[in-house]
Amino acid sequence: MPPIFKPHHYRLLSGNTVIFSVKARLLGHSHRPLPKRLKLKLLIASALLVQIVIPIGVQAALPKEIQTALNRADLSAANISIIITPVGTKNASRLPPIVQVIDSGDTNITVNTGPRAKTTTSATTANKKSIANQTPPITVSKQEIVQQERALHNYTDDAYTHQSLENTPTVLHSNPVSKPNTVSNNENNSRDKNQKNDGFGATDTLTITPTIGPLKIHQPLVNHQPNVARTPASTMKLVPSFIALDTLGADFVWHTRVYHSGIIIGHRLHGDLIIQGSGDPKMTHQRLQQLLYQVQKTGIRHIDGDIIVDSAVFKNVSKDPSTFDNAPLRPYNASPDGFLVNFSSIGIQSYPLDNEQAQLTYTPQLANYQLPSVVNTRAAPCSQARYSLSPQWQTDKLVLNANLPDGCGEHVFYIAYPDAKDFAARAVAAKWQQMGNTLSGQVIAQETPYNPHNSYKKTGKNTYPKLGLAALSVSALPIVSYPSLNLTQQIYDINHFSNNVMTEQVALSISAYNKTNIADSNTKGATSLYQFGTPKSTDYPTALQSINQWWQTHLTTPPPYLTNGSGLCRDCTISAANLSELLTYAYSHPSFDAYVDSLGIAGVSGTIAAHNSRLPESAAIGRAWIKTGTLDNVTSMAGYVKGQSGQDYTVVGLINTEQSLNSYTARPVLDAMLDWTAQQ
Repeated sequence: MPPIFKPHHYRLLSGNTVIFSVKARLLGHSHRPLPKRLKLKLLIASALLVQIVIPIGVQAALPKEIQTALNRADLSAANISIIITPVGTKNASRLPPIVQVIDSGDTNITVNTGPRAKTTTSATTANKKSIANQTPPITVSKQEIVQQERALHNYTDDAYTHQSLENTPTVLHSNPVSKPNTVSNNENNSRDKNQKNDGFGATDTLTITPTIGPLKIHQPLVNHQPNVARTPASTMKLVPSFIALDTLGADFVWHTRVYHSGIIIGHRLHGDLIIQGSGDPKMTHQRLQQLLYQVQKTGIRHIDGDIIVDSAVFKNVSKDPSTFDNAPLRPYNASPDGFLVNFSSIGIQSYPLDNEQAQLTYTPQLANYQLPSVVNTRAAPCSQARYSLSPQWQTDKLVLNANLPDGCGEHVFYIAYPDAKDFAARAVAAKWQQMGNTLSGQVIAQETPYNPHNSYKKTGKNTYPKLGLAALSVSALPIVSYPSLNLTQQIYDINHFSNNVMTEQVALSISAYNKTNIADSNTKGATSLYQFGTPKSTDYPTALQSINQWWQTHLTTPPPYLTNGSGLCRDCTISAANLSELLTYAYSHPSFDAYVDSLGIAGVSGTIAAHNSRLPESAAIGRAWIKTGTLDNVTSMAGYVKGQSGQDYTVVGLINTEQSLNSYTARPVLDAMLDWTAQQ
């Protein structure tokens, strides 16, 4: 039997990379020589390919619009990597309907709900280049976008944290421009209507691995320095968010489970309540209350014991929040945790009073922690919390070292607490008490599984083993299994609002919920807490290795170098070729809708909303779905653009400089990249 030649990977690039390569394997005869006829064919093919390879080091000229923007920003072509590549076909676009941004003078403006929704457009002159076989566009007022963005930024100093905490989209992109929401202190009225609690965890659901169909390979239109390893900033979030969709599934949910030791008599638990953290990226203060409400519904109102918060699903992931940029109060520096509550951040809402003071309320409340209820005001414009209030977390109280500028008015500030476990413990205790329940012990957050045989009761300075009813073993099954928002909704926050800590939670979950790890943890003599589809404990090295292995299995470019998943790092690197290949691969994936819908819409929503004001006449407004990234020496964009011809494109632009970069002058370079692509 002659050896079988089976090509299984094709790679097409240009610029300073090989333009075409074939990986082949011999099935069943890997050590036998190739037959002469097949060897001759390969030699001829190789000779033909050599004739079309672009010499290494030769770069095609950048489009003049992009080059002009580079010159205006005082940047050189060496500072930027760009790849713009057609993807798919003109008559089979997988991108959502475009969003027409029109003047408010036009009438009958409608904004339809949901991705892929068909709409009736108003009588407007916008975008007269209608495309055959395309879904009609969504229409939205430019003035509405500007007004609501302005209102949002006037209302809070941290718009993305505010939207991520307070807004839970039930239908993605149903309202591209989010209205400001107040921080509610009446949390008992909050009911999460999006959950499906079937009693089984995410690991108990059937996950079908999709088959990736063949995708037409296109030559890049622009391919400038594709293989230069650059710092990506938040465009790195595109990597773990897609890998999670591929490995876990768009409908994946995290289940936070609650057990108890001892016995329940009446409404009293004689024992400990154990909350087993799942790594849920979005356990907001409202959802924490819903979790405890579910516990209360089982009949438990009084606990003669402790509440144990078990966050063992993630190990050794805490970090010093001041390390990256010496801004420990900023929520984007919060540490991940196995039981992360409200991004370890507190919302402080100010209400002006008549006596040169302002009233302050806090969400969530923290048990046994003093939070000032009133602050003096001063004549000044409003600024960020760290400048406006100069807050300082102390052992048992929050100290405000500055008077509040009277320009803030009714305003919401968000500040991060330095210790995720202590924050979760205090928030749980406060919520439990606010619901009218009692706790004789304390809330203990720990990174080890609960073991009733090592459970002790503290009385003053003395410690005793728990005896009697409280010493009975842990319940065989959870009394509550509380599902998270699904992965599709979670990555909407990650990419739309560039949520760092949620990205870390998802990146860590990729390895924690790996099917092999779950099977291992369920068959190796685990304790009763770990017999119900429980993930294996993971850490950063394991999670990053899982991401690296996925890349090597599914893609052909060398893997990027990650030190975390969010891009909040200066030593992590990725190439434009990496991101371009990932975006192309994702385009043909069954979960592509969830992926592209998580991205901001140029000039309309998310972190790319300001494209409208930077380049008002841009053809990319409403027809580009983009993840942005910004650090002091990085500006980046990556995503998808629908050209006016009907052709879809992947776009990647990474700008790095040695010194600090003025993002206000650098971003227009990448705006020009989007505009140029949309005109194609």
